[in-house]
Amino acid sequence: RHPTPTTQEEANKNKMKRVEKNDPVAIREIGMEHFSNRDYESAFEYLTKAAELGDASAHNGLSIAYLVGDGVEKDENRGLYHLVEAAIAGHPDARYNLAVDEWENERY
Repeated sequence: RHPTPTTQEEANKNKMKRVEKNDPVAIREIGMEHFSNRDYESAFEYLTKAAELGDASAHNGLSIAYLVGDGVEKDENRGLYHLVEAAIAGHPDARYNLAVDEWENERY
């Protein structure tokens, strides 16, 4: 184990090492930082990579973005795809949102 970083610079350096090793959680965190800064192109690149590596939270974030059209053109099919993937992976918010979508569209 490594000691907890004492500076933000050290924490960022450690996170980038994890990204280089294809750690999906670190990749998603970088993606969400870009999303918060409204750098949508980079955000979707990182979030898509994290989702491809199986990160349920990345799938959930992509689902919301596509369903709402936040930073990307609204695309219900892509949004539902990512929502289902996140729900299958056990993401609790995605499971709830998928159930609500199924109920509202009378697919029960």
